[in-house]
Amino acid sequence: MILHGYWRSSAAWRVRLALALKGVAVEQRPVNLVAGAQRSADHLARNPQGLVPVLEVDGAAISQSLAIIAYLDERFPMPPLLPADALGRALVRSAALIIAADVHPLGNLRVQRWLRDDLGADDAGVTRWLHQWMGDGLASLEQFARQHGGNCLYGDQPGLADICLLPQLYNARRFALPLEGFPRLLGIESQLAATDWARSSHPDNQPDSP
Repeated sequence: MILHGYWRSSAAWRVRLALALKGVAVEQRPVNLVAGAQRSADHLARNPQGLVPVLEVDGAAISQSLAIIAYLDERFPMPPLLPADALGRALVRSAALIIAADVHPLGNLRVQRWLRDDLGADDAGVTRWLHQWMGDGLASLEQFARQHGGNCLYGDQPGLADICLLPQLYNARRFALPLEGFPRLLGIESQLAATDWARSSHPDNQPDSP
C-alpha cells in the first residue's frame, strides 16, 4: 500500500493514525500542497479532486480520509475503530463527522486561499472565520465527550472519533484558538498523544516535515 499525503494535512494525519493504531505498514509518498504538487498530472490521475490523502492498494486509488479509514478497518479489523453495537457505531461516526464534514472542510488550505484571493479577506478575517467554525465544532465535541466519553471521546478505547480529534486540536493551536473551554477534549488528547501510535503519526515525525 502507498499513502500519498502531506505532513500537515489533517486528513492524511487521520489515515496515518489509523494505520499506526492497527500496526499496518505503508509506504509514504509526500505531496507538497504548498508547492502545488496536488495539481500535477500524476496526482490528478490518482484523485481528480487534487486532494490528499490517497491510498493506492490492489491497483485502485482510494480518496477521502474516512473512506480510507473504513477500508482499513474492514481489511485489518483489530483493533476495531468502531464499537460493536449499532448505536455506539452511529454515535462515534457522528462525532467523527462533526470534524470531517462540518469543521475541517471550512478551514483547509484551499478555503483559506479562496477567502483571501476571491473574497479579499485579510489575515484577521481568515482567523475570525477559522475560530468561528473550529470553536463551534469543538464545543459540540466537548459536550459529546461529557455525555459519552471516558479516556477517549467514546468510552475508553481509541477509535474513529479520536483519530479525527487529534489533528483538529493541532489545527486549532496553529491558528491560536483559545482551548480553555474544552477540558475534556484536552484531557483525551493528552492521554492519546503519549502513545507510540499517536507519536509516530504526528506531523513533526513525517518524512516530508521541514
